Amino acid sequence: MTEPSSARPVPGPPRPGPRPGDGGAPRPDAASDTGETPAGSGEQFADLDETPVAEHVAVFEEEHSRLQRELGTIDQL
Repeated sequence: MTEPSSARPVPGPPRPGPRPGDGGAPRPDAASDTGETPAGSGEQFADLDETPVAEHVAVFEEEHSRLQRELGTIDQL
């Protein structure tokens, strides 16, 4: 028979404060100082469960088009 292995250390609870890699940078989906809702905040999907399923396609197509426009500008940065 093999000998039992020695006990291994167990990680403790997370430490308070900023997480590694957070860098304190603002999140891209955070609201601006103007109080406007940022694009892509999910607002267009808020009442999706109350709309007829037939209308869901149009909502998703519009969001898809918006994302294509936004992502198309990445190379210009």
